[in-house]
Amino acid sequence: MRNKHATQLIFELSTTGRSGVVLPECDVPVEDIKQLIPASLLQSQRPALPEVTEPEVIRHFTNLSTLNMSVDTHYYPLGSCTMKYNPKRNERIAAWDGFAQLHPYQSEGSLQGILQLLCDLQQMLAEISGLPAVSLQPAAGAHGELAALMVAAAYFSELGEKRTKVLAPDSAHGTNPASARMAGFDFITIRSQADGRVDLEHLKENLGDDTAVFMITNPSTLGLFDDQVEMIAELVHNTGGLIYLDGANMNAILGITRPGDFGADMMHFNPHKTFSGPHGGGGPGAGPICVTETLRPYLPSPAVSFCEETQTYYLDQGSEKSIGRVRSFFGNVGVLVRAYCYIRTHGPDGLKRVSETAVLNANYLLSLVKEFLEVPHGDRCMHEFVASAMPVREATGLKQPAMDIAKRLLDYGFHPPTVYFPLTVAEGMMMEPTETESKQTLDAFAETLRAIVEQSAETLHNAPHTTGIRRPDEVMAARQPIVKWTKTAD
Repeated sequence: MRNKHATQLIFELSTTGRSGVVLPECDVPVEDIKQLIPASLLQSQRPALPEVTEPEVIRHFTNLSTLNMSVDTHYYPLGSCTMKYNPKRNERIAAWDGFAQLHPYQSEGSLQGILQLLCDLQQMLAEISGLPAVSLQPAAGAHGELAALMVAAAYFSELGEKRTKVLAPDSAHGTNPASARMAGFDFITIRSQADGRVDLEHLKENLGDDTAVFMITNPSTLGLFDDQVEMIAELVHNTGGLIYLDGANMNAILGITRPGDFGADMMHFNPHKTFSGPHGGGGPGAGPICVTETLRPYLPSPAVSFCEETQTYYLDQGSEKSIGRVRSFFGNVGVLVRAYCYIRTHGPDGLKRVSETAVLNANYLLSLVKEFLEVPHGDRCMHEFVASAMPVREATGLKQPAMDIAKRLLDYGFHPPTVYFPLTVAEGMMMEPTETESKQTLDAFAETLRAIVEQSAETLHNAPHTTGIRRPDEVMAARQPIVKWTKTAD
């Protein structure tokens, strides 16, 4: 039976007079306090904090932790998010005092170790991407997109060209149009063909002297590698535009192919997805960007460089063409340390093996799932694939079967896959097993999913049945979030 206290707020457990500490009496007379501290800074009442004992605090937060799903406790087939297990060694190394206790205001001379690590990481990312110039500053993938589009804007501004449009396929991540608009561009959606690849004719119709950038995720969110990418790059480059590679799916092509080699001028990495680092929960992220030599002068400053003459590492403020800082200090260094450790651990052959295993796992899961769910592009995939719950809709009459299936998976201890994305697949369920999951886990997930799609409409629509919170109003939660506790009348 679920402990009812497990889902109570700490305020609801509060009982007047309880405490987890015993404080000594204040030895400063009240009158002295009033003289020392202005009245405007003194509270007339105690702060409305919960009054609980230490065991109650410990049990409360321990119970809450058991309600969480995480990669350490459950399988996460979140397509596009690449929720793979992160080696704990990398977490421990990032927490070493030599990294964690550094301060960005220290002198460069006292930061040689971390500067060398960051400089080496820049070189690694340049080699993996096939793009020679790197900035580690951006704080997330979307921030990297924005920074790169700002680089493109600065580049075209210096050329004296008025280019106003950014193009991307209809299967693109939602951050693509958002980043384009924030960087001052208009956004144009390019259709996909029935096979999931970019519609070249529609692309040609929208290319012109006003085209600044074509953004492409390759492999795409459908889990397909668009083999037209070199032709797409040629078309865009012939108009004077640039190719931006959304690096969200680099986990599928590490050590196999490089964006710079198939025509990309700019890209970002998601270290937490492609390498190692915390993912989700609002924690720190990073979104390093890589660009061609032509675009190097416009990168954010400073970058980490090495001086041959003095044999020291330093922060290079870059050229006058730089777009300047996009993040405080050197970026989210703790995340970058984890990425560095991951790359050094695997080496070139290991990174290639990561992608090969990710692709193998995805195709194995695809072969199981397509036996009972529709998979529009189900012949073969890269690191992920998108199934459709439309057969369940037709069989049960449920209006949103993908959501109902997702909710029901929670009852079996599986985190749901990504649902309703990309929008090009009706009742889409995007699944990405990653390279860190075993065959046994994938078999268990597929078997559970098969059992769920055969359940009654009532069972699915009322799921989940075992969680403390079942179906919150997700629209209201997004538009009118309640983030502050308010005491109500008893």
